[in-house]
Amino acid sequence: MVGAPRLHPDLATGIIRPDFAVENIGQLLTLDHGDTVGVSGPLRGADLDRSETVADGMLVCAAGRIVATGSRPGLLAAMAQAGVDQSGMGRQDVGGAAVIPAFVDPHTHLVFGRTRQDEYERRIRGESYLEIAAAGGGIMASVGDLRKRSEDELVAAGTTRMREMMAHGTATVEIKSGYGLEPAAELKILRAAGRIASNTGVRLVRTCLAAHEIPPEYRDRREDYLSLICDTILPEVAGAGLAERADVFCEPSVFNLDESRRILVRARELGMALTVHADELEPFGGAALAASLGAGSADHLIMIDPSGITALAASGTVAVLLPGTVFSLGLRTYAPARDMIAAGCAVALATDFNPGSCPILSMPLVMSIACTQMRMTPAESLAAATLNAAWALGLQNETGSLTPGKSADFVVLDGDDYRLVPYHAGHNPAAAVFLRGRRI
Repeated sequence: MVGAPRLHPDLATGIIRPDFAVENIGQLLTLDHGDTVGVSGPLRGADLDRSETVADGMLVCAAGRIVATGSRPGLLAAMAQAGVDQSGMGRQDVGGAAVIPAFVDPHTHLVFGRTRQDEYERRIRGESYLEIAAAGGGIMASVGDLRKRSEDELVAAGTTRMREMMAHGTATVEIKSGYGLEPAAELKILRAAGRIASNTGVRLVRTCLAAHEIPPEYRDRREDYLSLICDTILPEVAGAGLAERADVFCEPSVFNLDESRRILVRARELGMALTVHADELEPFGGAALAASLGAGSADHLIMIDPSGITALAASGTVAVLLPGTVFSLGLRTYAPARDMIAAGCAVALATDFNPGSCPILSMPLVMSIACTQMRMTPAESLAAATLNAAWALGLQNETGSLTPGKSADFVVLDGDDYRLVPYHAGHNPAAAVFLRGRRI
């Protein structure tokens, strides 16, 4: 039953005592749906659109964890009946505001040097992304700039960006390398990401994307760069514990299917989880490759074909859609979210925040674009930006829903209805953001 009390078993036994309760919640969305930590899979199909809300909700936290949720009258009665000591429990009245899980952003390129507003203007004047890249812009422009910057510069700029991202409700973020394309610079990016997380407290997942592009110095020695990735960069990253995942830009103009498989298999041998930039520019089989290798996610998917959709739907690989990139590039074709949801794919959302193709760091804005341009419902967009995004990163037991036992990561909105998040495009709806039970 919606709003029925949910208590962590250690709360009732007295092993843990409640620290504080958030109450007078006008609309509480737990995205729990009665599941427990360790649920069997991400939300799919009709379950993605289950907008079950609890009126007069209450959320109880202890030691940075969710320990109880439910409708306030029933939850207080259940806690009293269980003999829970509430004498030291603080109370935070949110005045009827809605409360939702904090956002999980599973695809960003947050560590970079200069911005690329020059390319933004060039696109508006008619140049395509590929034309700009061929002229020395795009990824390689960021690579050339980043290689010259110190780690401290990258940390300072990235910390500012991360704080803005968190202010919009994001508590968990993935950061990729890929603007180094040489061992020293790739490791520098991943170290900087770790320091940014230390500065801000954000929950971080790092991904090695040395296979983002072939650098100019290896254009005539393609095999040498593949060997550098597999034999040097990935082992050094794994050995230093600098990334949990590996990624590859799988496209005909970047890394083909055989090359992508080689890189991903090597990363898996080194203990890394996998993800793939797949089927962004044309239908190429990247999504099917990701599914066949058991990757956590396949990302972009603008040009995915029916066989790719079928492969993802039959797998545990999450389809991470990045509508902010299409929007920022001024394109018209978005990933076929409705077809993917209908087929049973597990769909998530991410910002793809980067200096070139998507300078958007707000998950609420991405949700809005997903709703208006990909026809996702507000409930689908919220689940895709929280619980399913956590599944994409392998963090489903830690965050993504307000389930007793999970981290107390939640957002108090500045309105009383979660649908206001995508409705107010461009507005920051986060009145307060909590990570591990602490306001950030």
